Amino acid sequence: MAGRINDDDVKAVRDAVPIDSVVSEYLQLRNAGGGNLKGLCPFHDEKSPSFQVSPGKGLFHCFGCQEGGDTIAFVMKIDHLSFSETVERLAAKAGITLRYEEGGYNPSHQRGERIRLIEAHQAAADFYVRALESPEAEIGRKFLAERGFYQDAATHFRVGYSPAGWDHLTRYLRGKGFSDKELITSGLSQDGRRGPIDRFRGRLMWPISDTAGEIVGFGARKLRDDDNGPKYLNTPETPIYKKSQVLYGIDLAKKDIAKASRAVVVEGYTDVMACHLAGVTTAIATCGTAFGNDHIKILRRLLMDNGSARVIFTFDGDSAGQKAALRAFEDDQKFAAETYIAIAPDNMDPCDLRLAKGDDAVRDLVEPRTPLFEFALRQIVGRYDLETPAGRASALDEAAAVVAKIKTSSVQREVAVQLAGFVGILDQEFVVHRVAQLARWARDKGGDGRGDPRGGRGPGGPQDRRGGTPQQPAQAPAAPSGPALNLRSPAHRTERELLKLALQKPALVSPAFDAYGADEFTAPPYAAVRQCIAEAGGAERGLGDNREYLVAVMDAAPNNTVRSLVTELAVEVFMGRTIDETYAGMQLVHVRLRAVDRRINEVQGSLARLGSNVAPDDLAAAQNEVWVLQQYAQSLRAKGADAL
Repeated sequence: MAGRINDDDVKAVRDAVPIDSVVSEYLQLRNAGGGNLKGLCPFHDEKSPSFQVSPGKGLFHCFGCQEGGDTIAFVMKIDHLSFSETVERLAAKAGITLRYEEGGYNPSHQRGERIRLIEAHQAAADFYVRALESPEAEIGRKFLAERGFYQDAATHFRVGYSPAGWDHLTRYLRGKGFSDKELITSGLSQDGRRGPIDRFRGRLMWPISDTAGEIVGFGARKLRDDDNGPKYLNTPETPIYKKSQVLYGIDLAKKDIAKASRAVVVEGYTDVMACHLAGVTTAIATCGTAFGNDHIKILRRLLMDNGSARVIFTFDGDSAGQKAALRAFEDDQKFAAETYIAIAPDNMDPCDLRLAKGDDAVRDLVEPRTPLFEFALRQIVGRYDLETPAGRASALDEAAAVVAKIKTSSVQREVAVQLAGFVGILDQEFVVHRVAQLARWARDKGGDGRGDPRGGRGPGGPQDRRGGTPQQPAQAPAAPSGPALNLRSPAHRTERELLKLALQKPALVSPAFDAYGADEFTAPPYAAVRQCIAEAGGAERGLGDNREYLVAVMDAAPNNTVRSLVTELAVEVFMGRTIDETYAGMQLVHVRLRAVDRRINEVQGSLARLGSNVAPDDLAAAQNEVWVLQQYAQSLRAKGADAL
């Protein structure tokens, strides 16, 4: 059995791989101020970015769903990996050789399943690329050349060829140390009469990568007439490949999608190649499935849902393409981006268009032309005879039901007005009323009174969650309990600031902070964080390696709720404008002063309740304690931090 990874190596991996570079492989990050970055959370749906990354501290935290942690925690969560699998992946990225406490270096056959499957796909991709150069693959090279793709294009997209024999790849991967079970699990092989055989045989091969650029599957195109399989054959569902969660070309397009705030959705592998070679480097495609919710989530994180974002669909103009456009329109509202559809002359796809008319025609094709909602409604209306009252009524009934699904009332009204024009109904208000009526019926039937998901409150920061009446997402973990997290309370706000200082700028509060007891923090969750800091060695430990200190504090957390609060406090911006010794001293004094005042009130309250029943010695001791505390409080008010 493989041993435990050496602690020093884990630390080296954590320090060597910047968290912002890792997170940026999955979503677009923008400046959030205070040295932090922000983006749309990959762990829950949200309309405004509440996910923050602190590169200086190596931490992330979502103020909406409370997920947080370091680089290792992020990769574990987003890719569903174990701790050791994550460290091994990041170590490979950083070029660090790991040591194991028991059993020396980790044998490859004992590594995590995901890593092994990724390595098998990488080896398969290399095998297929080399096979494309073989005499047998002449038919594949000819297929590519006829579509304007030559050696440079094949190399850029890592297009390959699967030999027509039964088990060429299977034998090759066995020789690389992969077991039959791993080959079957990966989807690269399948069960045959005498053991595993190649799943893909005699086909052109396109590697399909995830957002991080790791190959998780393949798309295979039929080349020969005697191949009785489907025209395109994709990797089956595996532990690392979910067709509804991958987009072909996303690894190549993600940076330009984020930079340009634009994505072009095409239908096939060759269309992606044609677009990229023509200069449309934001093109991506689904892999044998309709464009759906999970694909939208991937794009939204890259587009950041800003007002200038554009998504352009290039569906064919045939009936299948029209159905695809209508399906896309159903999901249109899940984008804050504007959506368009582009249809080439003669219903050519981007690959054919590039061959017939060149790169300029492809670039012109994807310039936004027709809004998706307009195309979808015209397709519906076009099926009816609008010259007759009955035809207009039927067209209105079907199209109005679609418009009624638009949640934003202002947009719904605007589209309803345009629908009146499409159908040829002069009374626009009648159409607007009809659409609104259908929307109300749908809400009443479904019990959905949420209103506009774009205009509602999004978890934009800690004030959203703690000020006023909290409204947590249904799937979000509960926030730390009790009214103690209400930021409108000056005591709790100050306690929060002091903990943020102790975590983010320990030099400003050390060594005074380490003399504070957990009982000086009235909010139980804050007291728990104070205890974690103490168990990690106190704020004084943060004077050295701040990242190591924060990791130690998180490791001291008794549960995920407290750990989440630690990461939240470690990345949250301060409330003050100037964060210096004066500001830190104010927080130290206020927390201590309130603790002293509370103790005075407690003692005086006890004396009042006991009345004449208190023993003389106890009375004298209590009065003396009150006098000492009052003198200390007076000193704190007069001298500030110098009195601590």
